[in-house]
Amino acid sequence: MSYKDTLLMPRTEFPMRGNLPNKEPDMQKQWEDEKMYEKVQERTKGRPLYVLHDGPPYANGDIHIGHAENKVLKDMIVRYKSMNGFHAPYVPGWDTHGLPIETALTKKGVNRKELSVAEFRKLCAEYALEQVDRQREQFKRLGVRGDWDNPYITLKPEYEAQQIKVFGEMANKGYIYKDKKTVYWSPTSESALAEAEIEYYDKRSPSIFVAFKVKDGKGVLEGDEQFIIWTTTPWTIPANLAISLNSDYDYSVLKVNDQKYIVASGLVEQLAEQFEWNDVEEIKKVKGKDLEMVTASHPFYDRESLVVLGDHVTLDAGTGCVHTAPGHGQDDYFVGKKYGLEVLCTVDEKGVFTDEAPGFEGMFYDKANKPITEKLEEVGALVKLNFITHSYPHDWRTKKPIIFRATEQWFASIKQFREELLQAVKDVKWHPSWGETRLFNMVKDREDWCISRQRAWGVPIPVFYGENGKPIITKETIDHISELFREHGSNIWYEWDAKDLLPEGFTSEHSPNGEFRKELDIMDVWFDSGSSHQAVLVERDELERPADLYLEGSDQYRGWFNSSLSTSVAVTGKAPYKAIVSHGFVLDGEGKKMSKSLGNVMVPNDVMKQLGADILRLWVSSADYQADVRVSDEILKQVAEVYRKIRNTFRFMLGNLNGFDPKAHTVAKDQLNEVDQYMLVRLNKLIDRVKTAYDEYQFSTVYNAIHNFCTIDLSSFYLDIAKDTLYVEHEDHPDRRSIQTVLYETVTALAKLLSPIIPHTAEEVWKYIPGIEEEAVQLSDMPEADLSADTSELEKKWDAFMELRDDVLKALEVARNEKVIGKSLTAKVSIYANENAKQLLSDFSRLDKLFIVSAVEMAGAKQDAPSNAQQFSDVAIVVEAAEGETCDRCWVVTPTVGQDEEHPGLCHDCAETVKKYY
Repeated sequence: MSYKDTLLMPRTEFPMRGNLPNKEPDMQKQWEDEKMYEKVQERTKGRPLYVLHDGPPYANGDIHIGHAENKVLKDMIVRYKSMNGFHAPYVPGWDTHGLPIETALTKKGVNRKELSVAEFRKLCAEYALEQVDRQREQFKRLGVRGDWDNPYITLKPEYEAQQIKVFGEMANKGYIYKDKKTVYWSPTSESALAEAEIEYYDKRSPSIFVAFKVKDGKGVLEGDEQFIIWTTTPWTIPANLAISLNSDYDYSVLKVNDQKYIVASGLVEQLAEQFEWNDVEEIKKVKGKDLEMVTASHPFYDRESLVVLGDHVTLDAGTGCVHTAPGHGQDDYFVGKKYGLEVLCTVDEKGVFTDEAPGFEGMFYDKANKPITEKLEEVGALVKLNFITHSYPHDWRTKKPIIFRATEQWFASIKQFREELLQAVKDVKWHPSWGETRLFNMVKDREDWCISRQRAWGVPIPVFYGENGKPIITKETIDHISELFREHGSNIWYEWDAKDLLPEGFTSEHSPNGEFRKELDIMDVWFDSGSSHQAVLVERDELERPADLYLEGSDQYRGWFNSSLSTSVAVTGKAPYKAIVSHGFVLDGEGKKMSKSLGNVMVPNDVMKQLGADILRLWVSSADYQADVRVSDEILKQVAEVYRKIRNTFRFMLGNLNGFDPKAHTVAKDQLNEVDQYMLVRLNKLIDRVKTAYDEYQFSTVYNAIHNFCTIDLSSFYLDIAKDTLYVEHEDHPDRRSIQTVLYETVTALAKLLSPIIPHTAEEVWKYIPGIEEEAVQLSDMPEADLSADTSELEKKWDAFMELRDDVLKALEVARNEKVIGKSLTAKVSIYANENAKQLLSDFSRLDKLFIVSAVEMAGAKQDAPSNAQQFSDVAIVVEAAEGETCDRCWVVTPTVGQDEEHPGLCHDCAETVKKYY
């Protein structure tokens, strides 16, 4: 027998390499075949319910790295909660209506004009469901556990039925109304948009200053003056009906050459410089309020522009005289309504001028900027023209500029229940805390929500019109439509006549002849997803409203968080969520936004094919997700290295549990060696810290705590000093069983703690832990931290020792670099200590094992240390080569090698062990 055969070397089959890209799909198939999600739900039935409500991703295209971050964060929470005392079902969902699907079909060659609305909608539904299937497989590949066979989908009849009820309840409370207002309008989408569908990009625009001649000065002005307005949208000049002033500002009548101009007094100096006026004389000053109802002449149309007063007028830019076109500006609309002005809209749904703008009919609004400016110059009204680049609203889908356009739309009146909304915001727990302020500020000034869209693919607005044009929305009609949609789907709105959609025998004072027509607009897609608190949380028996948590990207403060809050408070008076967690965006390694044009897009599927889902999930856990996070090949390589260290730590522990039966060999805690007791204390503190971090959604804390524990507490200390005992002592040696007890507790706890983050690896580890009863780690509970005993003295002692050990390790490293020693086992360490250090070290036996050297000598007082000693705060250390020969079995250098005639190559201890047990 060779001496190597007498060593208890690791004999586990736990593989060194993860091989995750190949192993993970097999594990996921096994989980699916074994109905692991259902097993988890059955195991936790009866526990307190925890509902994380999934915000629906849009069903179009492959998932991106942001999707991966979002879904993994959710999965980590749900997995943790189900292992920590809760029943945590997870129902994934998809948002399936809207313009992008219509556009995708058009790109695929579908000619919408050749199809009826119902036929086109069926194609949209088929396409959306194909995208759902595609994304579902990609989410499952991430290892996300959920009810994938029964997701919620916004196009499903039961979802649409509940959405109709939400609309009906809001209408019943008087929150839904129709009006002609100026709204965000996308000419490229040919539809109204909500604020949540607006993104801001830089745009180059003409900047013009235009003179409006006074027509009737109302006794305040002479009548030969001109108001100067400023605008970056020359195309709205044909729609001008007024000039807005601020009632509290002073306005100066200036004489420049032979002209008289009126501008805000606070801007005179700035404007004179900008217009290059050399000779400016102020004739008089007038308060804005004194100019109310003065009239001016439109520059090139035969109509008046009324001078009105508005709080929206500031001195931040322009002239203090604001061009006002009620049909093409939101502030303009409100001030125009106050003064009874017409809501004049001069462009159609495609952004093309109508005959309401004589001379420019048929022009696209943006193309009309130049001819309108030329017309102003021709009539002598153009004071100055230049160009500026400024932030301008764009359609979030088409990325093209929007306009403000007055049309008849359906609105939800937010202001009617705004105080309830603000209170609901205060009642929610926010992670991060600034989320409360952000959503509060979005709600506090919000007036109305435009909920109608001029598209085909969406949930119809369930309104009928009588013969007199009055809209009909009653509880009877809403309940009937809801049930029809539940039974047949919403396509019947386009397939059936109005009379067939109404309750049998329905009559209305608005239709004496029994004739009705249907609303053809659909609801804003944010109303779709914003109704999920009822369409999912109320609809599904296993869920409840309010949800414990909504978790989405920070863009959803103006999106899903906002629309869900609005519809829920309108219907129930409360928020649909108890807490919100938001995360930032994923950027490339240099902090740039990912885009195909830059070539810096990272595709989750590609990462998983190369590294595996667990590496991607570990990256998610490592990042401070509440801010924007970065990802690159280099960053993932670093995460993969951390994974390798964690995996190797598992491998070492599992290998050294070979032959350990926890029922037969576990050592009682009070019988453990002191160092083993200390490591259990460290483990329990880790468990407590990690579970607290999970509870607070601080996943980077989980990642760092476990990583540090594996690399510092285990690999650099405990496992290192345990090797000698584990390998050299006989199988049942008390020291060895003491260590194995700690290893068993540690590997079991770490597998559980890491299961929410790297579930595939945790399950692989679980199979190799001896004596485990649960078939899967995800079917077990999180470890409980045992902090009951007072371990302060033990910790104080060992923490102090660890500091001294660091000094010894530094001294050994210096000696190694100076070629005094090779490996640490070839060294002898002589320690010269002050009184405190001497007292501390006297409490430890076998310092040679704790320092992993062959000999340790307590040599005397620190002040007596020789000149070649390395100096530290409490000790001075001399490192030299140990005396004796190297033992063939334990590799310790000792004079006892050769003293045993039967085993001349062994030290005394190894010779005794071999003779006794082998």
